Amino acid sequence: MEGKLCIFSGPSGAGKSTLVRHLLGLDLGLAFSISATSRRPRKGEKHGREYYFITLEEFQAKINCDEFIEWEEVYPGRYYGTLKCELDRIWEKGQHAIFDIDVQGGLNLKKGFGQNALSMFVMPPSLQVLEERLRARGTDQPDSLRRRLEKAEWEMRYAPYFDKILVNDQLDSALKEAESMVKNFLDQ
Repeated sequence: MEGKLCIFSGPSGAGKSTLVRHLLGLDLGLAFSISATSRRPRKGEKHGREYYFITLEEFQAKINCDEFIEWEEVYPGRYYGTLKCELDRIWEKGQHAIFDIDVQGGLNLKKGFGQNALSMFVMPPSLQVLEERLRARGTDQPDSLRRRLEKAEWEMRYAPYFDKILVNDQLDSALKEAESMVKNFLDQ
């Protein structure tokens, strides 16, 4: 059985994870697609929950064996991707996959799955608000924060290539809008 894909992309700090967690809490038949990464886990992250944490060598071997639906080197030496077996796991349960994924990965999934995928770009109200959100997280050093903001500016140029743009200005309305869009897509 092949299900549908609900793809949430946008800059780090735009609110993708909050929207995805909300949707997973509803009875919509969604299951979180866990990405693989070559980076180390952050404090509190667990292998097989937030990500499949694999070594750089393992990641490259899986690329060579064509085990990914999509993958990319997001930062030098830091890879992220979606394993083919991950979608099989979700679809075998009769569920639809929901993604919290970077912009390039979201575009690649949409390209590969066409009408079976709903791609949503989660847009921050402004770069200034995005910077405030990222600073409030407290997970980035100044250099890392600068790189994230530069990347965010670049990523926001790709918003028009997504099916929908969801501006995450007021959380309650963003949650309702995301819920409505996903329900409509899954009911088609």
